[in-house]
Amino acid sequence: MGTFITLTRRELAGHFLSFRGYVILAGVQFLLGLSLLLIVDALNNQPFDLPITEKFPSTGLFWLVLLLVTPVITMRTFAREKSTGTFETLMTTPVSDLQVVLAKFSGAFGFYLLTFLPMAAFPFILKHYAAVFPEVDAGPVASTFLGIALIGSFFMALGCFASSLTRSQIVAAMASFTLGTGIFMVGLLGEISPPTDTPLYAALRYISVLEHMKDFSSGIIDSRHIVFYLSLTAVFLFLTCQTIGSRRWK
Repeated sequence: MGTFITLTRRELAGHFLSFRGYVILAGVQFLLGLSLLLIVDALNNQPFDLPITEKFPSTGLFWLVLLLVTPVITMRTFAREKSTGTFETLMTTPVSDLQVVLAKFSGAFGFYLLTFLPMAAFPFILKHYAAVFPEVDAGPVASTFLGIALIGSFFMALGCFASSLTRSQIVAAMASFTLGTGIFMVGLLGEISPPTDTPLYAALRYISVLEHMKDFSSGIIDSRHIVFYLSLTAVFLFLTCQTIGSRRWK
């Protein structure tokens, strides 16, 4: 456990000991704040039929941030170690592949959560400054953040897997973004296609990230969504372990 904590702390500190980490934090806050301003501006013109906790995660900027920030965070996890030559040194230390992968994932995932954490205060900020604003229900706010965390865990695991396949951080980021966007677009087909009773439509709706976030943002915590994202996270972490293990024995 001590080795795992040390590796996780090293990975997390790497984001704050470089200018790159602060650029990511500033960029995410700027885009999320811009998205909030656009919603407030729209509210000044006409009322929404949805609470702000449900409206905010459905904006295009929110998903753009999520799809962009995860590859940028995870691209350095393994690719940077390989490009600098420190990966071989790490693999010769008395640590298991699983410990390395989980530590890399935990450090990157922790930084991801920190980038989205200020968003949880948006409804309370609006309530403080708005002339008329209903009481903020902490339940949907908490479930929305749970949804962001679960979806992020999947995309972070996917990014770690992409980073483990190459020594180029740019290639790792592009591969992670392409795969993540592809999965997002496949799920989007279930949102825009006419409802049918076919198994294909049911499958598209089941993997739809937008559909899952709608439930989370409305305060509905469906165990199927939780199992779905935890399972995908575990699958990609397993694949990352296999990739790292195959390199160790080459």
